[in-house]
Amino acid sequence: MQAQDQRLLTAFLRYLTAERQLSPHTLNNYRRDLERLDAQLAELGSAGWLRLDERHLRQAVARLHGNGLSGRSLARLLSATRSFYRYLAREGQVEQNPALAVQAPKPGRRLPQTLDVDQISALLDLPVTSKDEDPLLIRDLAMMELLYSSGLRVSELAGLNVDDPDLRGGSVRVTGKGQKTREVPIGRKAIAALERWLPQRNRLAGLEEAALFVGQQGRRLGVRAIEQRLRQRGEQAGVNGRVYPHRLRHSFASHVLESSADLRAVQELLGHADIATTQIYTHLDFQHLMEVYEQSHPRAQRKRGSGRQEEE
Repeated sequence: MQAQDQRLLTAFLRYLTAERQLSPHTLNNYRRDLERLDAQLAELGSAGWLRLDERHLRQAVARLHGNGLSGRSLARLLSATRSFYRYLAREGQVEQNPALAVQAPKPGRRLPQTLDVDQISALLDLPVTSKDEDPLLIRDLAMMELLYSSGLRVSELAGLNVDDPDLRGGSVRVTGKGQKTREVPIGRKAIAALERWLPQRNRLAGLEEAALFVGQQGRRLGVRAIEQRLRQRGEQAGVNGRVYPHRLRHSFASHVLESSADLRAVQELLGHADIATTQIYTHLDFQHLMEVYEQSHPRAQRKRGSGRQEEE
């Protein structure tokens, strides 16, 4: 870094410390991002901070992205650069901010984690027959069955009241985002799990408690408590990876779509306002089809021990 550029950066960091009172961790992020950008600009022959233009900045961002820097990291780097040039403009050093029109590449959307049918069975097919069975185990199984059966969000599950399920009709009334309500089906096994839970629930909850799922003290279970219980049940069942409510919701959506190919129906069941949100499950479905194809098609199977190694 040229001496003048180093002085400008040092003055900017001093300003962030004195006037904006940023934490040392945040200051280190600013310093690291701006030094990384400066090094890339130097490779491209840029003349320094005061003469940086939008074209050179775009080239530097493209080069950093090509070298493996993620869209999220580039977005942070560009945010630091915009702040830096706002400071330089305030100090009268520059007239324009070259970073205003430059956007980071959109980060690739991560595919949701799901459980396969065998993992679902290991998690949910625990025998509950004894009359003195642990009521919390009965409750946890009912919660997991309902999450997987109906694709509920954990907040929707936590918000259920005891009169929301219609076990005779096989449906449950759910209040989702934006206080929108929808009716979704309940599967046979989820109905049976709820029928086992309700007598236990009535012994724990007081008459004034409306919640469907309660804890030992008879009060409504919160989201964190539900997440903790599912994680414990997943560990006990030996399920690969962490079990959490949204993973059961993802599994529900993926399995229904895989069997039916009806994206609109899955959208309605999940309570998505925009079908684009639901379309991520088509990627999971295609991923599954590719796995089946590569395992079964005689001209697609990869030979072990030759050529490119299969990914773990």
